[in-house]
Amino acid sequence: MVLPPRRVVDKYLSVILIFMFVGIPISFVSPTTGEFRDPPLYLLFYASIGGICIIFVYGSYKDRKARQMANRRRRSRR
Repeated sequence: MVLPPRRVVDKYLSVILIFMFVGIPISFVSPTTGEFRDPPLYLLFYASIGGICIIFVYGSYKDRKARQMANRRRRSRR
């Protein structure tokens, strides 16, 4: 039996995930001057980390629900 490849994050969430990853260095380095920020933007840093965690949890939740639905369909055919 061949299992389909698992996708934890769909394409829309992956775009948001990329923005979250880009936000992490922006919180420590100023994009206009390229210098380190004296007080880093900790709110942006922790919001990016939290957003990444939420995206992974939501993606795995959607994957699990889709797998449960596929199992129900497969079992009902018998």
